[in-house]
Amino acid sequence: MDSSEVILGAEYTVRTLALQPDDEGEVTATLLSRKATVPAGRAVLYVHGFVDYFFQGHLADEWIKAGYDFYALDLRKYGRSLLPHQTPNYIESLQSYDEELDEAARIIKDEDGHDVLVVLGHSTGGLVTSLWAHRRRFDGIVDALVLNSPWFDLNKPFFQRTVGTAVVERLANYQPRRQVGVLGQRYGQSLHVTTGGAWDFNLAWKPLEGFPVLAGWLRAIRRGHAELAKGLDIRCPVLVCASTASAAETAPLETISSADIVLDVRHIADRSTRLGRLVTLARPTAASTTWRSRPNRRGAGFSRKSSAGLAHMCRKVLTARRTNLGRTDRCTTQVRKRRRSPEGDRRRRPRCLRPARRLCL
Repeated sequence: MDSSEVILGAEYTVRTLALQPDDEGEVTATLLSRKATVPAGRAVLYVHGFVDYFFQGHLADEWIKAGYDFYALDLRKYGRSLLPHQTPNYIESLQSYDEELDEAARIIKDEDGHDVLVVLGHSTGGLVTSLWAHRRRFDGIVDALVLNSPWFDLNKPFFQRTVGTAVVERLANYQPRRQVGVLGQRYGQSLHVTTGGAWDFNLAWKPLEGFPVLAGWLRAIRRGHAELAKGLDIRCPVLVCASTASAAETAPLETISSADIVLDVRHIADRSTRLGRLVTLARPTAASTTWRSRPNRRGAGFSRKSSAGLAHMCRKVLTARRTNLGRTDRCTTQVRKRRRSPEGDRRRRPRCLRPARRLCL
């Protein structure tokens, strides 16, 4: 039996996507799917984060209950897509992921016949899907974007975010696979059943100590952060979910289950306004991996985000892409129409100066 069936169950279909080879050789991605009981024209595509892959069956359960067919993508060199000859999780440009994201979206919409596609990105997957949705904003592929604790900036002191980034940029030109960092074990230990966590997952694909942080990979991430900081123009509705507080990695387990020990939630809140024209920010009291909070917290997280946030998003999906959303004041729901020039063209402010519509749930 395939390892994905051991953890997830036989109701999932696993499909391998053949991609263009890179300097290490063969490259694949993996698309998992699970259909709702009642056929629907709506689907959600989940994209994981760094040192991760899809194993959260309870997440699929909630979307199935909401009437969506569920899909999850293990990106190249992650999880089920990691091949023996590959450097785990390594990439030198986040745009390379467009290939498997485009193919997954084509399968969901063209082959499987879905009219609405909601893309759900977690952590690094939130950064990757945001940039992809921006590049595909005129193609009508993504109908709504949900970001769970998206990684929008480096959770390090100012010196490391600036001077450190410049050093990594130069180093990656000559030694892209040079190790420049490591992940702590605390986060992984807080998740896995063998170390006091609540989840079971493949430790070969998601080791507790993580995989080495390499210069070429970190450069790609920092370039993605810089592009987002300049401002994106995502045209579909966006729901951003972030905890109300961050905590140190050495914090007690009780704190870890209710705070983000991986990311700075202030970065998430600030950068959310730079995603597009209609952005909703939800701040439940839950950990970075809100979908993976401990069972007593997980139910509250789903109630807050899947019921309130998802309902809000779905109402907007059917109308937002056909409506002139206009410019809005920050953190308000009042919509003001854009003024038009005598020639009828919109007077567009620079993207970085156009505030997003941000609704706090």
